[in-house]
Amino acid sequence: MRAVVTVTGKDTKGIIAKISTFLFERGANIEDISQTVLGEYFAMIMIVDISSIKGELSALAKECKEYGKQIGLSVYLQHEDIFNAMHNV
Repeated sequence: MRAVVTVTGKDTKGIIAKISTFLFERGANIEDISQTVLGEYFAMIMIVDISSIKGELSALAKECKEYGKQIGLSVYLQHEDIFNAMHNV
């Protein structure tokens, strides 16, 4: 089972480390990652294996959003099927 994580916001040092650690601590494993810096803005998309997460996917999605607020970023996690459905309209 996989999910898509998107991260956007002002670029600062350590964003990838913070998000990677956050996901690892909850049992997710990064399978693929792409990131870029556009001027002063950071954008990243990750594909993560969520088959070993601790708890429900909806709870992890909420935690991601809250964690993003704490570190000044927008962090969203969606099940891969939902992400694909939204982008195949």
